[in-house]
Amino acid sequence: MKAVPFVTLWWVLLLVSGLGATRKGSPEEASFYYGTFPPGFSWGVGSSAFQTEGAWDQDGKGPSIWDAFTHSGKGKVLGEETADVACNGYYRVQEDIILLRELHVNHYRFSLSWPRLLPTGVRGDQVNEKGIKFYSDVIDALLKSNITPIVTLHHWDLPQLLQVRYGGWQNASMTSYFSDYADLCFEAFGDRVKYWVTFSDPRTMAEKGYETGHHAPGLKLHGTGLYKAAHHIIKAHAQAWHSYNSTWRSRQQGLVGISLNCDWGEPVDTSNPKDIEAAERYLQFCLGWFANPIYAGDYPQVMKERIGRKSAEQGLDVSRLPVFSLQEKSYIKGTSDFLGLGHFTTRYITERNYPARRGPSYQNDRDLVELVDPNWPDLGSQWLYSVPWGFRRLLNFAQTQYGDPPIYVMENGASQTLHCTQLCDKWRIKYLKGYINEMLKAIKDGANIKGYTSWSLLDQFEWEKGYSNRYGFYYVEFNNRNKPRYPKASVQYYKKIVTANGFPNPREVESWYFKALETCSINNQMLAAEPLLSHMQMVTEIVVPTVCTLCVLIAAVLLMSLLRSQS
Repeated sequence: MKAVPFVTLWWVLLLVSGLGATRKGSPEEASFYYGTFPPGFSWGVGSSAFQTEGAWDQDGKGPSIWDAFTHSGKGKVLGEETADVACNGYYRVQEDIILLRELHVNHYRFSLSWPRLLPTGVRGDQVNEKGIKFYSDVIDALLKSNITPIVTLHHWDLPQLLQVRYGGWQNASMTSYFSDYADLCFEAFGDRVKYWVTFSDPRTMAEKGYETGHHAPGLKLHGTGLYKAAHHIIKAHAQAWHSYNSTWRSRQQGLVGISLNCDWGEPVDTSNPKDIEAAERYLQFCLGWFANPIYAGDYPQVMKERIGRKSAEQGLDVSRLPVFSLQEKSYIKGTSDFLGLGHFTTRYITERNYPARRGPSYQNDRDLVELVDPNWPDLGSQWLYSVPWGFRRLLNFAQTQYGDPPIYVMENGASQTLHCTQLCDKWRIKYLKGYINEMLKAIKDGANIKGYTSWSLLDQFEWEKGYSNRYGFYYVEFNNRNKPRYPKASVQYYKKIVTANGFPNPREVESWYFKALETCSINNQMLAAEPLLSHMQMVTEIVVPTVCTLCVLIAAVLLMSLLRSQS
């Protein structure tokens, strides 16, 4: 992720030099705002198929690029972990819907596994009817529980055969294969699903999959692969939107959007024009990269200029950033019924010019440095700091930059990285309270925010970090083959926010915190007893049947001996 010691050192240098003296705190965060969200505001939690389902080769599912990536045995995932079982969600989904009911959420955001529905990725090859039935049953169970499904078509788990045959998102043919897959989903589930997300955080998918190689498919095509992948992803999104718009919308009356993740970038020195430009550039290379084509028809001007200039300096005849034709620009513009936003943390940004001779890369193209303030609450990870005021600024930026679109927050949450089974997650409660309150302030500012999805329902497989990062409201005991779930204190706190639709008054909000922590001791005792319960379960499942079998054999021997003696 981020080189934190280097970043922190830079921040200390800035403080010493006086540049950082005015950057402490934020006027937006100075006072907590008590109030409620608009009527009809939708509260939810989220997950993704690969991170939770397991059953990686069951009931006709084909392999994904993440199956291949985690099975390679080359140290690509912390602890050589896989998601072969993950949360065992494929077999426990009905129990997890009970957890959703416990949370009192209005919606549940989850993703479909492309290779579970189309094992090769190609609709013309085979449709897995067991996969269709599985997701159909999930959707029906959610609706029966009065929980609205928000369904993501693609959350990083591309069918492996599309990667092997065509090079995955490096190949323009992916747009057609994705469109066929999307049409299958609209046809099979669209009578009940009214909120579709085409792609979840495609920037990370492109950058880590095709630039750094930290994610599947693990390619390191520096300065080229990620731009080509993103180009095809944007066109695939547009094609799926047009397909829904022309074929399905009139009869199904649903909405189709995309979910884009971005941290907020704040200038280190707000009086320095270069830092202000660098912060703007950070946002355009992060959010604008995908949002600008969808809302304005083309890549941000700063991306075209920077990457084009550096490409020329590197001796290339054409820019490493692909170009949309006039027809494509028109086709892509306006292809989103809502803007999905994912957000976790904030960075301070300052300018840093990287010479073209350093070679092509996404980082060098941006000409900036990301910094963190060591005073920000550190949640135990190398990248996620709690900076609530950045959330409000990002929401307002999106609202003004893209013409006041309906916004659904699709991902926001905090992870626990320390090896600890503490269920009294006070730090997550504080994070939730701060970030949700800043979202309420953004609505007060005029942002058209329709819903909020907290990430995530369960502790789950966290990509290259394996199971070391825990984002869930429910603790999962991964060492137990049944993967039992235990509620953290944040379950009770979030439930109170959902039920009250916000923060009614200081006294009531304060009481939520103490009531939430009251549940911790009981739940911790249950979790502490888990090894004993597992042992007892083993005794029940292994020892008892063995003893019974021995008893039957002994009885048979005695019976035979008795019969022989009588004869």
